[in-house]
Amino acid sequence: MITVNALGSFALVVGLLTLTPGLDTALILRTAALGHRRRAWGVVLGIQTGTLGWGVLTSLGVTALLTASHLAYDMLRWAGAAYLVWMGIRLLRARRRSSGGAGESAEPPAVADSSDSFPGGWRQGTVTNLLNPKMGAFYVAVLPQFIPPGAPHLLAGVLLAGVHILLAIVWSCALIGFAHALRNRLQRPSARRFLDRITGTVIVGFGFRIALGD
Repeated sequence: MITVNALGSFALVVGLLTLTPGLDTALILRTAALGHRRRAWGVVLGIQTGTLGWGVLTSLGVTALLTASHLAYDMLRWAGAAYLVWMGIRLLRARRRSSGGAGESAEPPAVADSSDSFPGGWRQGTVTNLLNPKMGAFYVAVLPQFIPPGAPHLLAGVLLAGVHILLAIVWSCALIGFAHALRNRLQRPSARRFLDRITGTVIVGFGFRIALGD
């Protein structure tokens, strides 16, 4: 079975990955900053559902087939890129429409994904994670190195993915707590417009990075 040293080494690798600012961080912060805590937790658990899915698929060898097949990988890459660019542009366009002619005291109209819905957040987080081929490539490259010979691959893979999920949830608690502490400032119309511009730009940027294969 997996040794304590192997678990610690894996936790260090995925811990550094979790702390690196990226798409998940931007999505969680933006959702929590709107004051939608149920949806924010839906996004968090959706992302971790995707992480568990990648762990299971990697343990079963499915993601190795994905990375070995250029056609399958490119199809997932382009689907993920298109989804992220669409989501980012929708944020940018919605915020631009809400700011047109609105004063500082005006409350911008709700965008399509702004309802405080746990299922909606879960779907968004899950789709965002599963359509990110870089997650699959990361798990294919890293996960097998920590599974000792003779160990049941599925059980070991789920255990390692569980470590990743646990660390990510702890970090998500900190992000949501930070956004909640600043909720009064972040929910001002000007702050929300700025946050949506930043988040939309980050998401579009990630979409283009995936499309270009960077």
